[in-house]
Formats: sequence, C-alpha cells, structure tokens
Amino acid sequence: MRNVIVIALRNLFRNKRRTLLTSSLIAFGVVLVVVFGGLAISFKSQMVGVLTNTAMGDLQIHRKGYVESIDNLPLNLTLSGAELATIETMLKATPEVAAYSPRIKFGAMISNYAQTSNIRLSAVYPEMENRTVSDFVKRIKGDVPDPDKFLKPGEILVPENLMKGLSLKTGDEIVLVATNKEGSVNAVTVRIAAVTENVFGPSGKDGYIHIQDAQTLLRMDQPEIVEIAIHLQQFDKLNSVSSQLKKQFAEPQVPFEVHTWEQLSPFASIARIVDLLILVVKFILISIVLVSILNIMTMSVYERISEIGTIAAIGTPPRRILSLFLVEGFAMGALSTVAGIVIGLGILWVMNLTKIDFTFGQMNVSLAPSIPAGEIVWVAVIVMLVSLFAGFQPAYKASKMEPVDALGHV
Repeated sequence: MRNVIVIALRNLFRNKRRTLLTSSLIAFGVVLVVVFGGLAISFKSQMVGVLTNTAMGDLQIHRKGYVESIDNLPLNLTLSGAELATIETMLKATPEVAAYSPRIKFGAMISNYAQTSNIRLSAVYPEMENRTVSDFVKRIKGDVPDPDKFLKPGEILVPENLMKGLSLKTGDEIVLVATNKEGSVNAVTVRIAAVTENVFGPSGKDGYIHIQDAQTLLRMDQPEIVEIAIHLQQFDKLNSVSSQLKKQFAEPQVPFEVHTWEQLSPFASIARIVDLLILVVKFILISIVLVSILNIMTMSVYERISEIGTIAAIGTPPRRILSLFLVEGFAMGALSTVAGIVIGLGILWVMNLTKIDFTFGQMNVSLAPSIPAGEIVWVAVIVMLVSLFAGFQPAYKASKMEPVDALGHV
C-alpha cells in the first residue's frame, strides 16, 4: 500500500500546473465553506444569544391557549400560586434547568401628566430575571452596581423610544394606568430608574416593573404569573429538555404548555434561512470537488492509457490499478482540504482581530467569527468521500482496460 501511495503522489505532480489549478479550485471551495460557515454560524449564535439571554429565555411555560392570543396579553390565562409551585417543583427536579423567572405581562398606559402612550410591561423579580436572562442588564443604559437589584419596587425601566417620545428623563415620576382581568381600572405612580435599549427595534415599547407594583396596579391578592422564562445549563440540550417537560405536561388535566424561543420569536425564520444558506454553500463545495476531481482523473486515465496497458501486461492486478487511481483522487482532495482549512481558519482569525460590528434591533453587537470543530471535521469528511466517489469511475475504467487494447492506443 505504501508503494501505491508513493506512486499516486508522484503521478499527481507529473503535470504540476494542472494539479495546482485543480487543487486551488478545491481549496477555494473549502475556504468558502469555512469562512462563510464561520460568519453565518457566529451571526446566528449572536442573534439567538441576544434574544434568549436578554429577553426571552431559552424556554417559556404558559397556560394552555395563552400563546394563541399572546398579542392581546390576556390576563385571564394566568398561573395561580399553586400551579406556579407545581411547575417550580418540576423545574427544580430537572438538572438541565439553570434558572427560571416568573413574569406578569400586560398592556398599560404611561403618562407624564402632559402626554400619554401605550406600553407593554413585564413585571419581574429582579434577582430571578437576572439569573435567567443574564445579559438583560447590558440593555440598561448607565451603571448597574448590582445586577440582581437592577429594579426596585416603585421603579420602572422605560424603553428609549418612549423616553424620547414623551420627553422623559431618568428620575421622573410617571403614572401607569391598566385594566385588570375583572375590567376595573387602576393607576400607580412610579419613578423612572433607567432607560433600556429595545432588542426588537425602534417600534418596541417594552418596559419593566417589579412584580409587587404589578400586583398593586392589577389588584392581585397574590401574583398571577403569565409566563415562566427558563435558562438551561447547556443551550444545545434545548430540544431534549423541551420534550422532557412536554411529556410531564402531556396529561389532559395539566393546563400548561412549553414553548422554545423558536416557537415564540419571528426571528427563528431568519435562523432557518442562515442554516439553508450554509447548506447551499456546502452543496456548491461538493459540486466543485466532484467536477474538479472527475475532470482531472478522467484526463489522467486518458493520457496514461499506454502506461496502464504496460503495468497490466506485466501482471499488475486490476484491483491494484483501481487503488492507484483512487489514491490519486483521494490524495488531491486531502491536500486541497488541508490547505483550504488552514487558509479559511487564518481568514477567520484575522476577522476576529478586527471585529465586525452590527446592529440587532437597537443593540450593538460585535461578531467574532468562529467555526465549531465538528463543522471542520464534517467538511473534511465530505471532501474525502466526494474525492473517492469522483475518482471511482475513471479508476474503474482504467482497471478494466484490456492490456492489448491499451498498448495499441495512440
């Protein structure tokens, strides 16, 4: 086998220009996949991270039917204290769950006594919210000395666009007016603690208050939780944990539903488009490798017909001739892949040094392109398999040549 490898490598470099051009084309395809894959995967990870770590959490639990009417923020589909305790017991018994945060979400009116606007409010326990969406404090403008106490009773975090629209400033007192599930209207006065950047763009009107203030405003004897956001120990176990919790809630008498961030956010479609683009680029790579190696191996067989006849006439078995040409195609794919991966990783390294900044919603995000080791291995394996596949037909043709016909070829 060693002799076959040596002869195959020697044959590759008999026509250095053609081999170099073909190898360069394959390497370019690998570079394209590595660089584009690194950029696309990093962009997707950053985008998903902004959504899950600053606002939504990885998973959410609601009462059945709530998600279907989520645009109206209904207050009649809430979780009672006993139901919340049941869910908390389940979550604490699930080791993959790192943290969770109960929330009350509702619509209200915000007024500075001169102007009024609508606002979507999330009432939270600051400590639990910070552990569940740990990057939320990055959306708060100004210093946050203690992330676990980014919000106190009697305070509100107001989105930037409402601050500008109502000419508000930090420290101002404003009035919140809301209707509870019985239809009665109530109001509370709160102080603006800070301004938040809105992850969902300039049209978003999402503010945050303490759950105690929501109880007062909505006249609740005890918190009636609308949703529970969940943060996992490992994000890649999202589907398995979701399936596990859904099985626990599968009984007809259990009025709870589990949804992943993908089921709740329209940005999930963008993530799927990114995956599709990566798949298309990989398909282009496979096409490049297939055509390139098939072409060079066909030319190699055609040019060496007399040589093939000679080695067949002296007793070289067909399987050895087959392996000789297969090793040539495989070696070309392997050398090109190594070169392409090294160049691609080098380009990603340079991009990491320069940093790529982009805006997601109203948040500035720095993109640090990288590609998982598993993706590199996948690319290498695909190129190797395609190299063998592309080289098989010419190699098989060479191994089946009759020595007399091959020697007589001009």
